[in-house]
Order: sequence, then C-alpha cells, then structure tokens
Amino acid sequence: MQYTEIMVRYGELSTKGKNRRNFIDSLGRNVRKALHDFPELKVHANRDRMHIMLNGEDSAKVMDRLKLVFGIQNFSPSIRVDQDMDAVYKTAVEMVRAQYQPGMTFKINTRRSDHKFEYDTNEINDMLGGQILDHVDGIKVQMKHPDIVLRVEVRLNGIFLSSETIQGAGGLPVGTAGKGMLMLSGGIDSPVAGYLGMKRGVNMEMVHFFSPPYTSEQALAKAKQLASTLASYSGSVKFIQIPFTEIQEEIKEKVPEGYLMTVQRRLMMRLMDAITRKRNGKAIFNGESLGQVASQTMDSMIAINDVTTLPVLRPVISMDKTEIIKVAEDINTYDLSIMPFEDCCTIFAPPAPKTHPKLDRARAYEERIDVDGLMQRAMDGITITEIKPGENYMNAQEDVFAELL
Repeated sequence: MQYTEIMVRYGELSTKGKNRRNFIDSLGRNVRKALHDFPELKVHANRDRMHIMLNGEDSAKVMDRLKLVFGIQNFSPSIRVDQDMDAVYKTAVEMVRAQYQPGMTFKINTRRSDHKFEYDTNEINDMLGGQILDHVDGIKVQMKHPDIVLRVEVRLNGIFLSSETIQGAGGLPVGTAGKGMLMLSGGIDSPVAGYLGMKRGVNMEMVHFFSPPYTSEQALAKAKQLASTLASYSGSVKFIQIPFTEIQEEIKEKVPEGYLMTVQRRLMMRLMDAITRKRNGKAIFNGESLGQVASQTMDSMIAINDVTTLPVLRPVISMDKTEIIKVAEDINTYDLSIMPFEDCCTIFAPPAPKTHPKLDRARAYEERIDVDGLMQRAMDGITITEIKPGENYMNAQEDVFAELL
C-alpha cells in the first residue's frame, strides 16, 4: 500500500516529566539524521508522538531505518484521506483485506483531535466496523486481543488510518545520557557493550588500539566495520584510532611476563582517560565480563582502574558468553567479530598472565617504562574518522573524512 505517514510512539520517553521535551527533541534530531538521505520526508516530533510525513518516499526503506533508532517504542505506517467517510470506508476495507487471513478478528480504535468533525469516536467505530463486517468475508469483531487493530485518527488536516504496529529498538535517544568512549576491540564483547550503552542514550565514540605490523590492515578494517554496524543505531559514530605498537614493544621488553597484560591495560586505560577528557566524555565503556578471561577478575580491574578517576562502565559485566553471543547475533556484529584477524589485545599475550595481580607490583613495573613519553607520542598519532552505517570497510577503498585530534 502507498502509505503517506509513519506515526511513531515514544515508550520510555513518556516517563520523563519536565525533561520530556529535551528527550523528544533529541529523538527528532536522531531520526532526521538516520533518514538524511530521504529528502522529501518531514519529521514532526510532537509531545505525544512523532509524525513522519513521507511525501512519496519509500515507506519500507524508511521503516527499516526506524527499527534501529533508540527511543522508539513502536510505529505504524498510516494512510491519510480527506475528512470524508466514503474515503475512510474504502481505505479501511483495503487495509484490513491486505492483512486478513481466515479466522482472524478485528477491532476499531478511533481518536479524534478535531472535535468539530461530525461523528464522535463511538459513531466512527460502529460505522467502520459495520463496513468491514459487510465487505471482508468471515471476519469477526474481538475487543480483547484481536488479530487486527485498525487505528483511526481524526485530525484537522485529514483522517489517518493504520493497521500495523512495528516494534522499535526501545531505550533512550542516543545523546541524552552524554558522551562515552568505548574500547572497541575486534572481539565479540565490546560491540555488544557499545550497543547496550547506546541503548541507554550514550553518544558513543569508538576507540581502537592499533599495533602495526603486529596487527593487520584487515584487523583495522574489521574494527571499522563493527563501528559501521553500530553506527546504524545513531546515524554515525566517531572512530578514534590510537597507535599502540611502541607501547606494547616497550612493555614486552621491560615488564615481567606475568604482568604484561596488566601493565598493557593500564596504559590503555591511561590513554582512554586522556582521550575521554580531551573530547569532553563522561565515562569509559568496555566489554569486560567478570571472570571470562584472566584480565577480567576483580583484582585485575582494581589494578587497571587505578589509573583513572573516570567511571569505567561494563554493560556486559554479569552476562555469560552465550548471552553476549545472542545479542551480537541480534545486532549483526557476531559474524564480523569471529573473523580471524588478531587485534592488539591478543598479540604478546603471555601464556600465564596474573589473574590476581597486586596493585603495588603493577605500579612498580609500570615505573620501568617511559609512561609520559609513550603516551604523548600515542596521543600525537591519533586519527579520528567519521564512520557511517552501510559503509564497506572490509572490501572497498575507504571514502571517509579523517582528521587529526
């Protein structure tokens, strides 16, 4: 059917009280950003719901984008007709027929914001219900849990009909919780952590540690492809690439094997602290799950968190691997994550890292390396790239804008 509008319902935003307008405005900006390449449509983010006027744009493609925008509970494609009941009857019967299968039930749900319209909601329900019963063979009325709900809205500019409700991504609009920086490796867990943070409204920037020649260009492209997948939920993301080779080589040379991982992650966290503060972020996110690997024990977290006073948030901390994989599959990052390109977290990994490192020893071993100099050179080598959804970083030449920090 040729839909004229998509009506969006907010869900959790309805609980925000005095801040509700700010959340709705943020959602409106995010929807416009997600639909930037549909030039004819218009987005009106009103207090009770959002109306997206299609103006001839492809409704199926628009709805595919909307499914990924956080802050939307559900939405319904609608058809506008004039305030003429004959036109309403015809459209209503066509919509129900398009969905009807033998044995299905229906009901009519009418709202009327134009109170000057000649019929009230009960009269419209009765009149439309009678038309559908007369013209759709075998269908029956069912007020509780019907198979088809035909929604009718009488407004000043016409009557809008919809019969389908599509679930949205839920959560809060990206950006309403402030900016966070995600430690994005090439594994399964960190993209899931990023997704879950974004779902709670965090404007997430992706930070990737890159160690050539030990890590390959394919590993870097894989990380960018993961960022592109996550960008589908916000319109675009910043990808921050930090050179880490010199730091890893010096740690390998000067730190005992058992503490290689701990000191390496302390330097990562120091860099995360610096980049987060420089870019006005509020928290550091990572994909650590308690007890999953040697560096993800509480003792390790104490030793690593020692170098920052910023919040370090771990959205998957209590999830087991099966749960994390399920989310990764749902958000289309799993197949990318299992591609066999090593990232910097796996190179130089000792065979027996300390699972319960001592904080005083970690501090002492870190003093053997030139922390300030290493960090300054790493910060000087940072590049930032705008990553958009749908880009192919694995097989195509990059066509994105890069800037020095």
